[in-house]
Amino acid sequence: SSINKGESIRDTIETLEAIGVDAFVIRHKSGGVPATVTKWSDASIINAGDGANQHPTQALLDSYTIREHFGGQDLTGLRIAIVGDVRHSRVARSDIQAFTKLGASVTIVGPSTLLPSDVTGWPVEVCHEFDSVIGDSDVIYMLRLQRERMNSAFVPSLEEYAQRFGLDKSRVNRMRAGSIVMPPGPMNRGVEMCVDPAEISNSLILRQVTNGVSARMAVLFKLLGAGGIPEGEG
Repeated sequence: SSINKGESIRDTIETLEAIGVDAFVIRHKSGGVPATVTKWSDASIINAGDGANQHPTQALLDSYTIREHFGGQDLTGLRIAIVGDVRHSRVARSDIQAFTKLGASVTIVGPSTLLPSDVTGWPVEVCHEFDSVIGDSDVIYMLRLQRERMNSAFVPSLEEYAQRFGLDKSRVNRMRAGSIVMPPGPMNRGVEMCVDPAEISNSLILRQVTNGVSARMAVLFKLLGAGGIPEGEG
């Protein structure tokens, strides 16, 4: 509210730190703000989502949820398809880093307008046909269209997008045995999710929500309750 009234981010951080703050949990519409705040404060800074840049705690809970379901120590050997609006998704960027670091192979799926214009250096495969990967993926990760971050039309229509990239009953029936469905939430019903998630027996949507509490508790404990991050782990 102070920023909305004209105060700068730095002024707000320094004022709150003077009160005696040990950690800032920051979500901001602009990418890079949490990293910038680290220059102004000695408190722990937790990135809770910065624009279309990163969402680290979502990646932690997603990785834990997948590992918990499949029972492995990491994600080695799993094939993960991240479907939809990767261009505007901070979740996709953090998930790609986490999933591949843990050994999974990742394919990003969507129309060219909703994928990054340059994926040089990204440890992913690129696909423009959802139907070509759905039967070979262990995890189908459905991204929401980030309409609040779009400043122009990236798809001809929502109906066409749903037809080509929405998860409907037909596609659910063609998923490989034992595969799972995950979205970060919230979801656009009838757009990327064309079937009621409650009807998908292998949906981990609510499990993600449950694990989100534990993952974020762990982050806070790591930073505030266990003597901080050990040297070399920052």
